[in-house]
Amino acid sequence: MFLSIIILLVGFVILIKGADLLVDGSSGIARKYGVSELAIGLTVVAFGTSMPELVVSLISSTQGYSDIVYGNVIGSNLFNLLFILGVAGAIFPLTVQNQTVWKEIPFSLFVTVLMVVLANDVWVWGGEQNILSRYDASILVVLFVGFVLYILRSMKNNEFTLDTPSTETPKPNWKLITFIVLGLVGLVGGGKLVVDNSVFIARSFGLSEKLIGLTIIAAGTSLPELATSAVAAFKRNSDIAVGNIIGSNIFNVLLILGVSAFITPAPFTTELNLDIAILLGATMILFVAMFTGKMQKLDRWEAMLLFLAYLVYLVYLIYRN
Repeated sequence: MFLSIIILLVGFVILIKGADLLVDGSSGIARKYGVSELAIGLTVVAFGTSMPELVVSLISSTQGYSDIVYGNVIGSNLFNLLFILGVAGAIFPLTVQNQTVWKEIPFSLFVTVLMVVLANDVWVWGGEQNILSRYDASILVVLFVGFVLYILRSMKNNEFTLDTPSTETPKPNWKLITFIVLGLVGLVGGGKLVVDNSVFIARSFGLSEKLIGLTIIAAGTSLPELATSAVAAFKRNSDIAVGNIIGSNIFNVLLILGVSAFITPAPFTTELNLDIAILLGATMILFVAMFTGKMQKLDRWEAMLLFLAYLVYLVYLIYRN
């Protein structure tokens, strides 16, 4: 037990340092080449911090654990929206670009609704079984490719607001790329250490595996997003903090759920519809927050409401299970 606690703490240190390197490397490239930090956050950072979810879901899919696949995606997205944006926004109010308000956040809402429609075959289509088939998975993957192409086109057409030119001496490319690679390695490695040892410690206290899966695994695989967005907020990189979360949520549904279900079609448990409804509500809250208080900014009080909402959700999970 003592060794697990020590390794857990080491994992957190590696995780934080990885996030620090990833933010420095990605924002450095953005400034050097005039690329929006939001575009970097929606792509490179979002994909990198979603790697733990991808690994866990792919392993679960090949072993036939569809509930873990869904729980990981839905739970991680809820953790991202409520807990991580809550923490990041409490550190520093997050300014959100106009394009994110009107395009990326609504698209995140759309893919969540699409997940409900595709998974609930009995309720929506009158089918015999609720399952995410390979055909459904193909739709998600095609949309993911379309989303990446949209980001690339937006970058090419300079549709993202470019960041203020930096007066710092640009770092060489090899150093920035090294930062990004080491950051991603630290995030994935540190995240694994934290998840594995958190699960061991939780089991030592007699917590159920189902509760562990809905909380520790979902939150644990989202630790890279937490570390990255928190560090980005601390460094006043709002675009990376927000883009990381919105991008990760879109990646989780389209890429991770899509690839996992394509490998092994995933039966869907209708109990998760309530969790998805909460996720839809959380996304709507974020959208509405753009028009309350200061326009297009997640204020501290709004961030705290998101954080408190996640605590309420945790209580609900414990009560339900």
